[in-house]
Amino acid sequence: MNNEEVVRKATDAGVLLVTFLYCDNGGVIRGKSSHIYGLANRIDSGIGLTVAMQAMSDNDDLQPIDGMGPKGEIRLVPDPNTFTLLPYAPKRAVMMADMHTLDRKPWAACPRDFLKKQIDRAGEMGLNIQAAFEPEWSLARRDGDGFAPIDESLCFSGVGMTESMAVIDDIVVALDAQGLQVEQYYPELGHGQQELTIGHADALRAADNHIVYRETVRNIARQHDLYASFAPKPFPDQSGNGCHIHISLWDEQAERNLFYDSDGRHGLSQMGYQFIGGVLAHLRGLVALTAPSVNSYRRLIPNSWSSAFVCYGPDNREAAVRIPSGYWGNEMASANLELKPSDSSANPYLALGGLISAGLDGITNNTIPSLDLEIDVDPTTLPDGEMKRRGIVNLPRSLDEAVRALEEDVTLMESLGPTLSEAYLAIRRADAKLFSENDQSFEIRRHFNKF
Repeated sequence: MNNEEVVRKATDAGVLLVTFLYCDNGGVIRGKSSHIYGLANRIDSGIGLTVAMQAMSDNDDLQPIDGMGPKGEIRLVPDPNTFTLLPYAPKRAVMMADMHTLDRKPWAACPRDFLKKQIDRAGEMGLNIQAAFEPEWSLARRDGDGFAPIDESLCFSGVGMTESMAVIDDIVVALDAQGLQVEQYYPELGHGQQELTIGHADALRAADNHIVYRETVRNIARQHDLYASFAPKPFPDQSGNGCHIHISLWDEQAERNLFYDSDGRHGLSQMGYQFIGGVLAHLRGLVALTAPSVNSYRRLIPNSWSSAFVCYGPDNREAAVRIPSGYWGNEMASANLELKPSDSSANPYLALGGLISAGLDGITNNTIPSLDLEIDVDPTTLPDGEMKRRGIVNLPRSLDEAVRALEEDVTLMESLGPTLSEAYLAIRRADAKLFSENDQSFEIRRHFNKF
């Protein structure tokens, strides 16, 4: 879609405000809006944004990062191909935005550009990346100063479907109107917990779709006087909310899934195992991008089906990388890998970009994972000493530990680049410090409405 088509479509639909959306280093969706009368110019020139916004930690505390203070400005430049009318807000529309310097070049601290670079790197290797985010979220009502789940139903139960039917149906209609194809829905294990998945797409579109998805769910819930929280652990006594990332690599024409091999172990090709090897090699640092909040580490614990160890396995939901079984009659197209230690407190461009970087490193270096790391049980059920013998190590147990692992990971740090990595590490350290100085109720309250 070109600029003129965007303006015409917005005008014909009676749109008054078009928001240029981006996701910051803290995983918060932010944006600035243009009135329809100035939209044509704003699409080309962008909207001004202070460079400080990529240095904001929790509570909008500006971190002391060189070049990201009160002086300096970038532009939020929208991608016309992402123009979306909002069915839940008829006078509004959105576009995903890139961050450009004043000389019209991508800003080194732009998360969306980071993902684009990893996609380009894959393209140079003749690879087309398909991905999907699989989010869980909690539906709640106000309860005094806090929140309470909308029900106490059981996993996949009809009671749970009944309790959330009205809001879920409106969400499905709204997602469909925005071109996001819903695949499955069910109430999950936690009280008030929901899982509603949409179809895969090329990598950039998949990350864009997750932004649209989060905004849609949150807004439709509010129209029903409810609250949707994508926080990893909004209720400490309930199951956590993951956002698993599914990924597959295809040939340049997107006709052949290069992860599939009918004769391979678990139907997976050598390239698929190389990708797993790269992910596992970098996983302890990668989770600082995919599970990047203090609240994330209340979820990443043993025996919670969220994965707490560096291992992989076929249809093993306690493994960090799951090899899903293919669908009957569609084995080639459905072959993919699922990263489980991931949640919606992550910036999807950074999370997916980091995953691609790690996996491509595995392909480049032929990093085949050890069979000792392949596991088909809960790792905690192994005999004493067996995990150590097999080299199965814990994921980081805290954000601090994950940030240190990321900083020590040369491959991921080089992929992020000095500008983005410095800002990202600074705000994550600041978040870790803030929450270490406060209690659990402060943490839950701060995270509930942030994501």
